[in-house]
Amino acid sequence: MRVFVTGATGFAGSAVVQELLSAGHGVLGLVRSESSAAALAKAGADVHRGSIDDLDSLRSGAAQSDAVIHTAFDHDFSKFADNCRRDQIAIETLGAALSGSARPLVVTSGLALGVSGRDATEEDPAMLPYELMPRVSEATALGLARQGVCASVVRLPPTTHGAGDHGFVPILIDIARRTGRTAYVGEGLNRWSAVHRFDAAVVYRRAIETAKAGARYHAIAETGIAFKDIAHAIGEHLNVPVVSLSPEEAAAHFTWFAKFASMNLSATSVHTREALGWSPKQPTLAQDLAQAGYFAS
Repeated sequence: MRVFVTGATGFAGSAVVQELLSAGHGVLGLVRSESSAAALAKAGADVHRGSIDDLDSLRSGAAQSDAVIHTAFDHDFSKFADNCRRDQIAIETLGAALSGSARPLVVTSGLALGVSGRDATEEDPAMLPYELMPRVSEATALGLARQGVCASVVRLPPTTHGAGDHGFVPILIDIARRTGRTAYVGEGLNRWSAVHRFDAAVVYRRAIETAKAGARYHAIAETGIAFKDIAHAIGEHLNVPVVSLSPEEAAAHFTWFAKFASMNLSATSVHTREALGWSPKQPTLAQDLAQAGYFAS
């Protein structure tokens, strides 16, 4: 099938494009810049000019395709609420373009479920939006599914890692470099789930091929890594001290990232593995920290 991919040259999206092409699918990738267009064409995909704010380009891309995978998202946390609204509008636009057909839409969601005392599962509903996490990508996609669109959701963990990562772990590395120490909150026993981006890409592909409306999938390879262990790995690579901070001290050290640093975001992927026949094969987070260029600069 021909798949329209938003964010086609991004960290997750470029892995999805590679996975789709390797499996024999055609790809139409949404790009904004000349450099992105050149990179996408070199990979073997067709180029579609536009952006998630250019709603006509979204409608046109969906109209030319048999399926849509939405990975694009602006991760500038200084305007996070606005980016979440833009994401919602983009998903609604893609859903409307697919309405009345069986063509599948797979939407990216983050793993923020508010589960206490256990690992989150695919059955857990997403949290209602609030100030720290106003993103409604999952709720929007599942709302489309209830309206007859063949929409499903892939939940990504707090660290989707690999070469070129610019997410949460690089943020922690940057904070450690600037402050001269790496830290965790309290005992540091809150856990983060993790996946390599190429393993996550397989989940997207199989979700498109399965095309089950209303499904929620967990691209989770590692159920939960103690935040303390992540801090120690960063400290070892940077040769800086590792310290435990009180919540008040953490607010000063991590600034806007403090709440994320104390969140428990562990999750399982039992249902996803069974439903999609998925088995992660790529390096773990610890292996990637040692070999994927996280400390090169």
